[in-house]
Amino acid sequence: MISCKYSEKYKNYPKIMFKKKKASVELIYTTETWENKKELSFSDDKHKNLFSVRITAVTPDDGGVYLCGVWINRHSYSYSIITTVHLHIINKLNVYKVTGYSGGGLMIKCEHPQYKTKPKYICKESDGCSERKNPGVQDEWMENGDVSLYDDTRAGVLMVFFRELKAADAGTYRCGVKVSDYTESFTQLQLSVKHDAKYLQMVTESAYVGEEVNISCQIPEEHKVHFCKEDDNHICQNISSSKVTQMSGSSERNEERVFTVSISNVSVRDAGVYWCGAETRDTYLTLIFPTTKIQLNFIMAPVVRHEGESAEIICPYDSIYKSNTKSLCKGKCSTRDSNPLSETVREEKETKTDRLTLKDNVTASVFTGTITGLTAEDAGKYWCAVTLETDLNYLYTHLMVIMNEELNLTKYEGDDVSIQCKHHDEDQKSFCKAHEASMCVKDGVSLETIRDDRFSFSDEASTGVFTVNITDLREEDSGIYWCGAHVITRVSLTVKKDFSMIIIISVCVILLLIGGFTLTVWKLRHKRRGDAHSQLPTNPSDGLLYAAVSLQKHQESLSDATVRFSKNEIHSDYTTIRFTS
Repeated sequence: MISCKYSEKYKNYPKIMFKKKKASVELIYTTETWENKKELSFSDDKHKNLFSVRITAVTPDDGGVYLCGVWINRHSYSYSIITTVHLHIINKLNVYKVTGYSGGGLMIKCEHPQYKTKPKYICKESDGCSERKNPGVQDEWMENGDVSLYDDTRAGVLMVFFRELKAADAGTYRCGVKVSDYTESFTQLQLSVKHDAKYLQMVTESAYVGEEVNISCQIPEEHKVHFCKEDDNHICQNISSSKVTQMSGSSERNEERVFTVSISNVSVRDAGVYWCGAETRDTYLTLIFPTTKIQLNFIMAPVVRHEGESAEIICPYDSIYKSNTKSLCKGKCSTRDSNPLSETVREEKETKTDRLTLKDNVTASVFTGTITGLTAEDAGKYWCAVTLETDLNYLYTHLMVIMNEELNLTKYEGDDVSIQCKHHDEDQKSFCKAHEASMCVKDGVSLETIRDDRFSFSDEASTGVFTVNITDLREEDSGIYWCGAHVITRVSLTVKKDFSMIIIISVCVILLLIGGFTLTVWKLRHKRRGDAHSQLPTNPSDGLLYAAVSLQKHQESLSDATVRFSKNEIHSDYTTIRFTS
């Protein structure tokens, strides 16, 4: 309702109302009924000197400046303006209640398809909408405080991205469009923020170029799946690619489900940050809750060189980054663990320091880092990065330096051995049995490939040494071992059989056989002697019953041994043997 006050002298004059246009006015009401519009009604209170016009079906187009007046002379089209009224139309389309998760993201899409090119905004109603955030420009992402905004004029959509929700972000918001200076249309959003670690996860996936990557996410059961990838402005954009396949899944509980996204034949272009989460859609509003952040990195085969040699680290990149600055860093670039060895190079240029040379070949979309005169300090994990607003660390490899000093050990089966290994990286220590050192690294992780209770580790971090203890050595433990992490020492271990034990066992067996044989002979003779005793003659002269044999104690006197018999004919079954000194 628009009310207009007039003075006493105009009480009996016909009343009129105009609506102001850009360069003219439009007569919308007069007490002359033939001029009236059907959606308007009029009342005139002459006691209060007030007349009013009621608009019965207000639309956003009804907002504007209205002029109240009286006809002075209807025939000469003469009138007097007595009051100016500014009518603001605020159209609330709908109200939504939304729950976000602390630390997670939130994408809000407010849809105004009938006002595609009109400026759009978001404000916090609970703060009186004192600060209206808008992109300032159209069809381009812009940052405004802790949110990013995008006014999409093709679809008539305002996108608002909260990168990391906080408890302070809770409240009531208006997501609207300014139709004119006097008309606004908005959707009300009541946002609450809660903590639920179940729906907030950080995942790192590493893959070789050409492989397939599977990413699993957990979302509430009633929501639609949303999967997106951060662009150079850290805004998560929808992925439209035949390489990406979504496979739904379910869980035992109805309130949540797990789904898997598969990316086939991955390339360097696929490296980066992905988000998956839940999506809800209504007439005026789409809400996206990114709940799982996936960092997808690519691995190159480890570079293995000996101390004093040169090493080349080759970094392929997406051709869209050919004009960007590239970096090779020991440790992630632009982070606290980055090594001073880091260096950068620009398009088609070569950068050289004392031992590091970087060269960019934009034709092949490859930049190469060459390190000469390798030392133990050069070993480690190296990242290739492209500089955007921040560094995009997308590709890494391991530089493994084999020390010239080798360790050769020879042991016997059953022995124990302790091997000391030097390390320069406290987080990664390994003792690996393999023909080549490069076989000890898989998927970017240094492997402890030995799984045996006889092997144990003890760490002396302050000395930069860890010790490998092996007990009860076996012949199959023989081989080449690589000791360390990135700084590698070659260990050759030979385990032999202990033949002294074999000799002792053999002697014992022989002695046992001799003893057994002697006992058997003695028993046989004893038996024969018993048989012979039962047949002895009664007359001693009938046959020889006794023979004496003299043996010398010393071997050298054996030649003097004599045997004497009492008769020429010998029929003796009984003998006596006497040792003489």
